[in-house]
Amino acid sequence: MPIVQPPGGHAIYIDARAFLPHIPTDRFPGVALANELYLEGGIRSVEIGTLMFGAAAKMDLVRLAIPRRVYTQSHIDYVVEVILDVWKTREQIRGLQLSYEAPFLRHFTARLEPVDAAVAVRT
Repeated sequence: MPIVQPPGGHAIYIDARAFLPHIPTDRFPGVALANELYLEGGIRSVEIGTLMFGAAAKMDLVRLAIPRRVYTQSHIDYVVEVILDVWKTREQIRGLQLSYEAPFLRHFTARLEPVDAAVAVRT
């Protein structure tokens, strides 16, 4: 699983570009992965990458917060199971495109829509 090493004590960061190499950065692989985790298993996460920082983004990460006083081992096991399920079908995940973008702090109010499969795959 492509994560930023070493994992932290309060968060795990999934490398969305490595997880979804078929999605170009202008199609927001971090947001696409965060959405898929939510749709597959209700896992809430946050994108830190191209949507948040635009062209200045060096990486596209998905942050999974782990507040240690709240979650049990069974919670963590469930998150791992969902991530592995998404990993198995990752080639089917398509990128997203902006349909609305605020002039600043766009990641708070942006609206995105799925990209057509024909548009998503670039050669």
